Amino acid sequence: MLIGELSRRAGVSERLLRYYEQMELIRSQRRANGYREYDDQTVQTVRRIRALLAAGLPTRIIRQVLPCTFDETTLRPCPGVLTSLRAQLHVLDQRAADLEAARRLLRRTIAATENAAN
Repeated sequence: MLIGELSRRAGVSERLLRYYEQMELIRSQRRANGYREYDDQTVQTVRRIRALLAAGLPTRIIRQVLPCTFDETTLRPCPGVLTSLRAQLHVLDQRAADLEAARRLLRRTIAATENAAN
């Protein structure tokens, strides 16, 4: 299928598909006229990529994890994948802690401002 059809079937833009290809997350064959052609399995691959991105994984880890996926939520054991996922979970936990600290500070600032105004 051509990139336009893949875009429609996967629900993502052609530009995003080109980016995924540049990041080596999907592959295409080139026709004689230079058009990209994708196999039917690429639709499912794009959906898995979207699910992994939604889970907070960067493309460098998705590239490692993607060959280990069965569907959007199931992984089979692959060397190094669990280590990468744990490391990413630690990054996300740290971001969550940083955001919570920022929320507390903002709440204190708002409360202090409201108290000063009264």
